[in-house]
Amino acid sequence: MFTTNPFLPLSEFVSPAVMQGYVVLMALAVAVGTAFDLLHDRKFEFFLRDRKRRKAAAQRQLGGADMAAIAAKTLAHDVATFGEFCNRQRRISHVLMFYGFVLYLLTTIALIFVYPADTSTPAVLPLLWNLGALMTLLGGYWFFFLLRVNVVHDGQPPWRLVRADLFIVTLLASVSFALLFELAAMAGNPAATGLCAGLYILFTTALFVSVPWSKFAHMFYKPVVAFQRRVEEADGSSDLPSPTGGERCPPSHT
Repeated sequence: MFTTNPFLPLSEFVSPAVMQGYVVLMALAVAVGTAFDLLHDRKFEFFLRDRKRRKAAAQRQLGGADMAAIAAKTLAHDVATFGEFCNRQRRISHVLMFYGFVLYLLTTIALIFVYPADTSTPAVLPLLWNLGALMTLLGGYWFFFLLRVNVVHDGQPPWRLVRADLFIVTLLASVSFALLFELAAMAGNPAATGLCAGLYILFTTALFVSVPWSKFAHMFYKPVVAFQRRVEEADGSSDLPSPTGGERCPPSHT
């Protein structure tokens, strides 16, 4: 149980070549959607113009060693552990979602491209696929029902949806129906398997083609913004208050 390639039942509906082509199309959709978002909303132009203005306001020049140290600190703190979040629960939920989704995505690619219809798939890959899916859902549903800003701070009901929720809703629906599809196939229910497979493909497609309108691209923007902010603090061009004692977040019990 949970050690069998979850995509084997899907190969009864579509060929491995179609599944592989679908993955490539979704990767292209993310790349095109991110580029469209950068150019259409003039984010790229804003980043360049703001960097030029900050560079002119710099009080000291940073060397290669300084930039390398800032990049390492950004990766270790802001990217790897979501250090931008001062709320501990919000931080843990994002760590679960991020690492779970990365694990789920990488094992999906391995299962579809290396073992698309292979009954001898190494058991570790399906196990890691399920672990990644469960981590994504644990962090995602925790965030969706208990930590969203418009729910917690605005007092809105958890089921109220706005455009900013498009990413989390399609992500949770996609991964949830992936697991339901696997369970239906394991139970030997053809109708439920077909229905869950269709909904899994529907929400997965929505997740990847909605990049220009969702917060998906923020995964790529946030590391750049975090690095830029640390550079500005180091070269003296930042007009934001400096963190007290180097700590960005005050002590908190949550």
